[in-house]
Amino acid sequence: MTLNELLNKTCLIGLTYLNTQGDELKQAQYAGTVVAVDAEEGITIELFALQEGQAMRPKFHLPPSLDAWFVAPKGHYKNAAFKIDIENPDYFVTWDVVKKKDDTAEGQQEWWEWHPRTAAPSVN
Repeated sequence: MTLNELLNKTCLIGLTYLNTQGDELKQAQYAGTVVAVDAEEGITIELFALQEGQAMRPKFHLPPSLDAWFVAPKGHYKNAAFKIDIENPDYFVTWDVVKKKDDTAEGQQEWWEWHPRTAAPSVN
């Protein structure tokens, strides 16, 4: 697979945010269509509307690594908490987003590092 092969493909994105000790802070899930790819700038996904009547579809950016992309099994995937409802996405994408410093003062830049999950996600 190449970056260009992702264009116009649909994906279900799973993110796990971790603190510096590796403890889970939160999880997030998104779904959308890949609208741009760049080896340096990354992969741009236009997210599906999070609510009815939403005029603008927000863009979400992922690192350009293909290590986190897996062909998704056919199926209907729903997650009410994240307003996800997608049938037969092309790919599953999973990343761990790790906080780099614990002692960031209020209002200061926080630094996060992205790590691709290199094992295919399991489907329940």
